[in-house]
Amino acid sequence: MDTKELLKKVRKIEIKTRRLSDHVFGGEYHSTFKGRGMTFSEVRQYQFGDDVRNIDWNVTARYNEPFVKVFEEERELTLMLVADISGSEFFGTDAQFKNEIITEISATLAFSAMQNNDKIGLILFSDEIELYIPPKKGKSHVLRIIRELLEFQPKSKKTDIAMALKFLSNVMKKKAIVFVLSDFITDGYRDSLKIAANKHDVTGIRVYDRREEEIPNLGMVQMQDEETGELLLVNTASKAVRNNYYAYHRERVDYFQEAFLKSGAGAMSCRVDESYVKKLLGYFKRRG
Repeated sequence: MDTKELLKKVRKIEIKTRRLSDHVFGGEYHSTFKGRGMTFSEVRQYQFGDDVRNIDWNVTARYNEPFVKVFEEERELTLMLVADISGSEFFGTDAQFKNEIITEISATLAFSAMQNNDKIGLILFSDEIELYIPPKKGKSHVLRIIRELLEFQPKSKKTDIAMALKFLSNVMKKKAIVFVLSDFITDGYRDSLKIAANKHDVTGIRVYDRREEEIPNLGMVQMQDEETGELLLVNTASKAVRNNYYAYHRERVDYFQEAFLKSGAGAMSCRVDESYVKKLLGYFKRRG
């Protein structure tokens, strides 16, 4: 992708997702992910309707008229986006690939966090950490994150979610809001997820294509594993083959749902041909 095309794509995603974060998600994000509590800001003269429990009696005695303490939310938070960029994310049978939906969801969350003056960081992973961008604030930083999501070329096509979660736990010392975006067509990450969820506010977003749920009857078909590159000749006319594939897929989905539920983390699934806007809003409202 040349620079001109990249900038055009970044701008297109910025316009779409920033509009969503400004008009739809900003308030939902703020109310869903609270700050660390309330901190003292200042004192001012008592006004009718003020909570008498907030009266500062020392200042009141000094000036011989009532003053109240004013508190504000200690808002600053950190959003970490942990995005799967393995080979299976570059798959799609409808209008968009999974990695394109992951990029749009990530950008929407990043702009919502920026609107709330939070820091945003990024981890891109396959079966290794491909890129780590430490959390920072600001629009230029968010645009860099979008550029990397769009153009970064991974060294590996394989997936290791457990490794990515271990890296997150090691690198993030303070509590963060964490979104793990992947198709989760793997397992073996339950223990790492539990450790990460004990420390951070973790949500898994499973992005998938409807054609991954079951194989249609198309006779003998040559298929390629996106992560290993292996070519296989598959007899899709065989009911046993189709049933085995469906069972394999359901096992991965059940593992995802059970792992996140039992670790106390949040989880949502989004098909590439569905509205991620509705899915995210529904998730935020349930949590808020």
